[in-house]
Amino acid sequence: MWPLTVPPPPPPPPLLLLLLCSGLAGQTLFQSPEEGWQLYTSAQAPDGKCICTAVIPAQSTCSRDGRSRELRQLMGKVQNVSQSMEVLELRTYRDLQYVRSMETLMRSLDARLRAADGSLSAKSFQELKDRMSELLPLSSVLEQYKADTRTIVRLREEVRNLSSSLAAIQEEMGAYGYEDLQRRVMALEARLHACAQKLGCGKLTGVSNPITVRAMGSRFGSWMTDTMAPSADSRVWYMDGYYKGRRVLEFRTLGDFIKGQNFIQHLLPQPWAGTGHVVYNGSLFYNKYQSNVVVKYHFRSRSVLVQRSLPGAGYNNTFPYSWGGFSDMDFMVDESGLWAVYTTNQNAGNIVVSRLDPHTLEVVRSWDTGYPKRSAGEAFMICGVLYVTNSHLAGAKVYFAYFTNTSSYEYTDVPFHNQYSHISMLDYNPRERALYTWNNGHQVLYNVTLFHVISTAGDP
Repeated sequence: MWPLTVPPPPPPPPLLLLLLCSGLAGQTLFQSPEEGWQLYTSAQAPDGKCICTAVIPAQSTCSRDGRSRELRQLMGKVQNVSQSMEVLELRTYRDLQYVRSMETLMRSLDARLRAADGSLSAKSFQELKDRMSELLPLSSVLEQYKADTRTIVRLREEVRNLSSSLAAIQEEMGAYGYEDLQRRVMALEARLHACAQKLGCGKLTGVSNPITVRAMGSRFGSWMTDTMAPSADSRVWYMDGYYKGRRVLEFRTLGDFIKGQNFIQHLLPQPWAGTGHVVYNGSLFYNKYQSNVVVKYHFRSRSVLVQRSLPGAGYNNTFPYSWGGFSDMDFMVDESGLWAVYTTNQNAGNIVVSRLDPHTLEVVRSWDTGYPKRSAGEAFMICGVLYVTNSHLAGAKVYFAYFTNTSSYEYTDVPFHNQYSHISMLDYNPRERALYTWNNGHQVLYNVTLFHVISTAGDP
């Protein structure tokens, strides 16, 4: 017998791109928060080109593929069978050595029995009896040896069957060797990452129905995850209330947030105003109460890294959203970085969008959108585009879009289901490609549909 070795299956790629190209439009897919939010839509352009949108899932669906699961199960069986055969080989070898050691004794007894004429002396009889007692354990050894032999035959048959199944799966998967398959997976992963970067931005064409994560806290507040954290980091930050608050709860995972367990508390050195806070690359950015100062608070060091006044920005309910709540300054993060949305006396209360340097909090560039902030329900940034809702109450819709790359705007009509009738916080998270919302004491998520035209090398 021999030890059976099978190369381990290649690990699933950590990123899987879901693309659906057909004549259908508006299809959506949502999975539970534990699996990551996923979404895809598709349509067809008049010239026949496929127009697709995609959101990359946080976890690979390769691990849930039926053939891959079957292959892993078969690999496990082969390993178990191999270990069993090794154990049996050692045991049968030991038993065989014992049988061989008894062989001389058995021949001696046989010779003496043949030479006996039927009349044995008491002494000779006792000697034979003693010799026979030495052979008594051999009976059980022989029985076990027979059972082991039958088991080995059965195991060999099972190995043959498993080998056939593995060969069939290998043929179905393209008959790639492990090294070749690993190289192909790595190359595909690199291509998918590059494609994901291209798919990261697009024009908002739809907002899904709300997904209520939890009902917790007062009527106003904010909750968020770190937009720059790796996918394995699913910490949630929770800030109840819209003014003079200093208590920030950090939950270890989204699951812990849902259950209200496993959290630590941060006490900010300066109180906040409004609900337009954002967590970006390990720091909280918020508006200091009764000022137009932006504060960058670092969670790990529990200290303020930098704070800076936003020139001319209104504060203390001078230019809030329509719902009030000291929402004069709203911080946002999208695929391109950190933003501040506010207004000033100089631009007559219209919304100003400013790109901020996340290290120094200096304004990199500003845009006057021309949209009155007091008429806006809430706002969020996606791919450098500011989207504004026309109300914070029931019946709201995404009504206005300002494009910073072209300094232009358009009026939109994207339905937005306001389930609990009072939104006091609305932010886009580019990592999950989802909208985080605080709606009348409920923490709610929305998926978004982004419109993309995918072009590949070689297209005319």
